[in-house]
Amino acid sequence: MSKFFTMTFARVYPLYVAKVERKGRTVEELDEVIRWLTGFDEPTLRRHVDDGTTFPDFFAGASLNPNASMITGVVCGMRVETIEDPLEQKIRYLDKLVDELAKGKSMEKILRS
Repeated sequence: MSKFFTMTFARVYPLYVAKVERKGRTVEELDEVIRWLTGFDEPTLRRHVDDGTTFPDFFAGASLNPNASMITGVVCGMRVETIEDPLEQKIRYLDKLVDELAKGKSMEKILRS
């Protein structure tokens, strides 16, 4: 079992924020990317951060974007499109989107528009 399965979203969210802000992106852009992937609205996203929701519970309540399968590439040495465990794949999708945001990709490309 991956350590991310027991980790809370609230613990990782500030790390995502720091990563994108270091690269000149905003929290608003990060939240937009997370909302795109999960289908959460802003209050729901804030509640998950405030409540310390675990990743399994975070993604259990999500309605994954139909275009999420278009997220491809390598994150943490793993090809996201070939990860077999559904929860781990969703976590890595999120990681990949955050990486793309931090690398300066346009929001249009990140959101697979």
